Amino acid sequence: MIEHRTIRVQGRVQRVRFRVSAQGEADRLGLHGYARNEPDGTVYLEVEGEPDVLEQFTRWCRKGPMFAHVDSCDVAIGEPRNLRGFEVR
Repeated sequence: MIEHRTIRVQGRVQRVRFRVSAQGEADRLGLHGYARNEPDGTVYLEVEGEPDVLEQFTRWCRKGPMFAHVDSCDVAIGEPRNLRGFEVR
């Protein structure tokens, strides 16, 4: 069963390669979606895949890449939208 998650990550998450690292993690896990920087300094992600794999990705988002500092990671579950590939926007 495919699940859709919207994730908003707050903290020191821009200018630390968060989006590119998220793309690498999503590709490694076989997930689909995208990541983009928001004007408020957060990183917004939409991602789809199997629930157990999405949980692994969500755990990664709560930590982020080496130079990131994640203060919070808000997750919402929604209806799948048939996203394909994973891109940095």
